[in-house]
Amino acid sequence: FGNGFSDFAGSTVVHSVGGWAALVGAIFLGPRIGKYRADGQPSALPGHNMSLSMLGCLILWIGWFGFNPGSELAATENVPYIAVTTNLAAAAGGVAATITSWLASGKPDLSMIINGILAGLVGITAGCAGVSYGGAVLIGLIAGVIVVFSVFFFDSIQVDDPVGATSVHLVCGIWGTLAVGLFDRDLGLFYGHGFGQLGVQILGIVAIGAFTVIASAIVWGGLKATIGIRVTEEDELIGLDIAEHGMEAYSGFVKDADIEAETASENLTAGFSNR
Repeated sequence: FGNGFSDFAGSTVVHSVGGWAALVGAIFLGPRIGKYRADGQPSALPGHNMSLSMLGCLILWIGWFGFNPGSELAATENVPYIAVTTNLAAAAGGVAATITSWLASGKPDLSMIINGILAGLVGITAGCAGVSYGGAVLIGLIAGVIVVFSVFFFDSIQVDDPVGATSVHLVCGIWGTLAVGLFDRDLGLFYGHGFGQLGVQILGIVAIGAFTVIASAIVWGGLKATIGIRVTEEDELIGLDIAEHGMEAYSGFVKDADIEAETASENLTAGFSNR
């Protein structure tokens, strides 16, 4: 095609590779107990602390200022430019995911907002050094929309992804890599440079994705066939804090499992009393 594959800071070679491997792993592992009802519809298994999730998102956002500008590998004038495009895409992704989840589900879902910010960051990673500020905003906006519907899609085909990592890293990594062929000022279609670079980007995505799927399937399959990749049903139900670490993360706090156990005990006691 006349041009090389362009992935400045790793939308594909970092994020999509991890996303492909995670998707294959999720398929080999299967969904968590109780995730999907008999009719195939997903049941919500919420995370334990959304405040900590949001804190983690903000820490990642800050860390991306080392990840993307650091890929310049030199203290050049391009570093602050990359930092700005990165920040714009992240903010746009968060806004877009907020609006999209609000329209789609009737509520501004915080977990979707977090994933929207991360989607914008992943999406801009490939082209952060070559797109305009306006292009960065558009890349982030589109990533924020894509990630919401991607989460819904994977749930619809019963691929259990507790935090939406496949949607963020795989799907938005693919989008960010394609976006180079559209928005890059020196290579992109929208700047009059034709379809050549876009074709290279597609070829790179397919080649790297195929290799990763095959390699990770071999690894996941080998692990599953030998040492196993899933805890026992009992350990899964009581939680890995107890099963693997021998302690509760929130000792003393009333939890759903405590209420269920207490209800079962009361019902059993009532049954004996009625005899």
